[in-house]
Amino acid sequence: MRPAREIVRESALLWSMSSAFLGAFGVIALLLAALGIYGVIAFSVAQRRSELGLRMALGADGRTLRRSVIGDGLRLTGLGLAVGLVLAVALAGLARNVLFGVSVLDPITVGGVLALFAGVALVASAVPAWRAARVDPLRALREE
Repeated sequence: MRPAREIVRESALLWSMSSAFLGAFGVIALLLAALGIYGVIAFSVAQRRSELGLRMALGADGRTLRRSVIGDGLRLTGLGLAVGLVLAVALAGLARNVLFGVSVLDPITVGGVLALFAGVALVASAVPAWRAARVDPLRALREE
């Protein structure tokens, strides 16, 4: 025989460990998403280097180029978020058994996750955008 407190503590420990692992996997997924967005946008900037140099040679300023690159990243992220939201709605029933006190499609949680991923995408797109704005027009045009 054991006290009920000890039995409850063991049961809660299992759930808290599971939650910690899921949280860790969530953070890893967020970092991988940021790295993927950064990689795609950085590759796009590298491919468009001569175009960006030409734009700068024709009078575009760094702010315009940064907004263009960040806009590309956010459009790509918006598409991914839309697909993810559709899949989340379609597969929401699978998570119903492990959620306590929160509905499967809680608007605050879903909105928070969408905002978090949009913020991560903004930061991940900012570094390539900053590099794009620093392209030397002469060097970019000579490389072509």
